[in-house]
Amino acid sequence: MSVKDEVADTIGLTGYAVEANGIGRVLKSRITDFRVDEISTKISLDPRGRFTAANITLTNWETNRFIGKLAKACGISRNRIFFAGTKDKRAVTKQVFIIDAPQNKVAKVDIPDVEIEILGRTHQKIGFGNHKGNRFTIVVRGCCHPDGSPMTNSEAMDKIAQIELLMKEELGNGLFPNWIGPQRFGSGRPVTPVVGRHVVSNDWESAVMSYLSMEGDENDDVSNFREKIREKGISEEALEMIPHWLGFEKDMLRHLLSNSNDYIGAFRKLPNNLQLMTVHSLQSVVFNKTIEARINANIPLSSPIEGDIVGRIDDNGQLETSSLVTVEERTLDRISRNCKLGRLAVTAQLPGNSMMKPVGDFGKLESKVVSDMGLGQTDWRVEKIGRLTTKGTRRPLVTSFSDFQYEPVPKAGEETMGEDWNKGPGEDEIWHPDGACIRFRFTLPSGSYATTLLREFMRTPLKQL
Repeated sequence: MSVKDEVADTIGLTGYAVEANGIGRVLKSRITDFRVDEISTKISLDPRGRFTAANITLTNWETNRFIGKLAKACGISRNRIFFAGTKDKRAVTKQVFIIDAPQNKVAKVDIPDVEIEILGRTHQKIGFGNHKGNRFTIVVRGCCHPDGSPMTNSEAMDKIAQIELLMKEELGNGLFPNWIGPQRFGSGRPVTPVVGRHVVSNDWESAVMSYLSMEGDENDDVSNFREKIREKGISEEALEMIPHWLGFEKDMLRHLLSNSNDYIGAFRKLPNNLQLMTVHSLQSVVFNKTIEARINANIPLSSPIEGDIVGRIDDNGQLETSSLVTVEERTLDRISRNCKLGRLAVTAQLPGNSMMKPVGDFGKLESKVVSDMGLGQTDWRVEKIGRLTTKGTRRPLVTSFSDFQYEPVPKAGEETMGEDWNKGPGEDEIWHPDGACIRFRFTLPSGSYATTLLREFMRTPLKQL
């Protein structure tokens, strides 16, 4: 069954590590089917510390919107809340937050579907990516054959084992392509790279209007609001009909109604981390398309060729960017051995204005990807908001997964499933309600995506992830 996936095309997430049929199915049929436990770095507690450290469990919360709610409840700026990474929205997630507020105030916070466990006081902040990884427990439902017929538990288990073996043979044990997952781009509405393209072009009006009006897979209230913006532009009418949970959009709209044509000011209504995410997500599309191009060119992902840039992988599975070197003929054999051992990894571009670039065949391929995306003349400098200017960096082409387990689980009762499940599969979906249900458990280093690992086994449209 071949399905056109426009979202996947937009974010460059269309290739696979190996040729194989998948097991179909859907993720997140129930919110509790997708659980994430952050493996945090050690927090040093001190009763005299300025900050409050807390383990917070979120159920069906988008991280940035939760931060806004928490900041309001604590009476502080959202910039005084620190965390290591954004997590999946339709999920149960547990992670450490560092909050610049009194411990008793944090303890009294009462937000629906939020559990707060106070750890204590600390002098220590944490930053984005400042965690060791994440442990996932994910139930997938509705496994099916390419023709849409349901898979049995044994058929699904056999197919998973087959793909796991093929990836081991192609990439090495416990490795998969380091694709950047759909949540980086906006689930159901990959708006951030579109906005990012306008930001690096210093086109602030287009950046803001794209964020406000771009269509996506959203409910009718949101779709109608965005349509109103596309038809009428910035208007009081649009402000009146905006859904209450679109807080960022509301702030942008109010600013423009009071400050006509101040699009930079409107853009600044987005949280600082989300502003930065727009540029990062554009870089991420380039990275994904570079992986795809390398696969299509039959250049191995985990084995170096002359001209590649490789770097050291630390004990937490992270690339040491200070260790990057270019592969030469005289070093190829030694570097190949260390790549096979997992000590080094081949890298690809997250482009910027001073990024180290490969030479040879892969250097030409990277340049072509950038050119084909219309970014060949981009210098990645953002004049009006200098902190969004990026030097660029590199990211490993493959990443590791460990503690990998999978097993059949019983089907859930219809009364516990969501509306979409009970409607059955649509024309462009690959799953069957009578198909096998499989629970996966695995651990990923920080910066790697569970959805991109599971899509290697599923081979379904991104909206099913």
